[in-house]
Amino acid sequence: MNKPLRRVAIFCGILMLSLLLRDNWIQYARADELTNRSENRRIRIERYAHERGNIIVDGKAVTGSVETNGSDFRYKRVWKDGPLWAPVTGYSSQAFDSSQLENIEDGILTGNDDQLFFNRTLSMFTGQKKQGGNIVTTLNGAAQKAAFKGLGQKKGAVVALDPQTGAILALASTPSYDPSVFAGNSTKDSEARQKLLDDKDKPMLNRALRETYPPGSTFKVVTAAAALENGLYDDIDAKTESPLPWTLPQTKVALQNQGNLPCEDASLREALRVSCNTVFGKVSDDLGNKKMIEQTDKFGFNKEVFTPVRADASIYPEDNRPQNAMAGIGQASNRTTPLQMAMVTAAIANDGKLMKPYMVAKRQTPDLDDVYTHQPEELGRSLSGENAQKLQQMMETVVNDGTGTRAQLPGVTVGGKTGTAQHGLNNSEKPYAWFISYAKTDNGSPVAVAVVVEDGNANRGDISGGGLAAPIARDVMKAVIDSKQ
Repeated sequence: MNKPLRRVAIFCGILMLSLLLRDNWIQYARADELTNRSENRRIRIERYAHERGNIIVDGKAVTGSVETNGSDFRYKRVWKDGPLWAPVTGYSSQAFDSSQLENIEDGILTGNDDQLFFNRTLSMFTGQKKQGGNIVTTLNGAAQKAAFKGLGQKKGAVVALDPQTGAILALASTPSYDPSVFAGNSTKDSEARQKLLDDKDKPMLNRALRETYPPGSTFKVVTAAAALENGLYDDIDAKTESPLPWTLPQTKVALQNQGNLPCEDASLREALRVSCNTVFGKVSDDLGNKKMIEQTDKFGFNKEVFTPVRADASIYPEDNRPQNAMAGIGQASNRTTPLQMAMVTAAIANDGKLMKPYMVAKRQTPDLDDVYTHQPEELGRSLSGENAQKLQQMMETVVNDGTGTRAQLPGVTVGGKTGTAQHGLNNSEKPYAWFISYAKTDNGSPVAVAVVVEDGNANRGDISGGGLAAPIARDVMKAVIDSKQ
């Protein structure tokens, strides 16, 4: 072979080798990337070619699948009482992908997850059509319904946890929406989704996980925990060093209480019972910003929480002395999700042990065999058992003889804390009504609840945690207790 032909042959060989390498790179190294690209319509067609697995509450499916006409997507998702369960499940749409559990657990629900490999392989030999697996949640249907009924037409959110395991028992957000209205890929579905996105009340916002609020006086339980844990006070019935009036540090502004309250040198128990701003503002200042941040971190502040659905981080900020004092009573730049305040309450009810919140109890094959069972996970100790029990005594006094009497349940020990959180420039907006609580039976504490209500229709003077939020928490706790009997 002469020299020019040899060069041509070598060049063609290099081209062939490059083509083979490129082909293998695309087929293997980039296989997952190409499979998951939104432009890959064949994958989306296959995804909706069979019935999707279900999301289960109390042993019953709250989702389903129906056949469609006039589309290359054979099945679409439907919900049984969509607005009730949308804050938990999220949506699954042929046109707009999916969210929350529908997204995170998509592999199980479509049947494509590696955990279902044996089941898929077996169906190849039996000829059984492909099916998705199921997601069994921790949700308590009665508690979820009580939360939605209590919130009614008001904006707000409710989170209920099992303090001993971290299981999420209720997760409500209002106003809500029906994911079924845009589960397809028609013009009608697009219009329905756009209407939800344009709604000024933001029905698709999960207020339980993705909205942060000033916690108001509910945060005083965290400040009390910091006082006990740092040895600032040991006896919850001893007088504190709390003058009245008390001026915010580095200012000439006197911190106000809500009315003529017995707050001068009030004990921690009495200060929580009547909700003294001056006592807890001074406690926060006495401890300092660093120690307050350390205590909030122990309750889960300042980092995102995954349930597995992501919840926004609640923030106790680095700040100056007057702002830190205000943050200690749940104002200033202190911001929290309802989930976070439920975690605070659950840790106190669980004698100081904070459990990781979760809402997926099991993953199942289409034949209902378990391929995953969740094991409760401890996130850490928020405070000592002794101090947690002191806080329980204080919170039970609030419900027995303080601002939280509307949360009382006959024959059940209830601890709680009210909150009315100011917001808006110079407190120009109507406040948020908060209530956090737990119920205690002979078998320990089966439920801790956080409720926040944004009632824009209420008279400003009628908005209070004890009036608006406490009855909702009471009904949710009762639903959980009744379901265990």
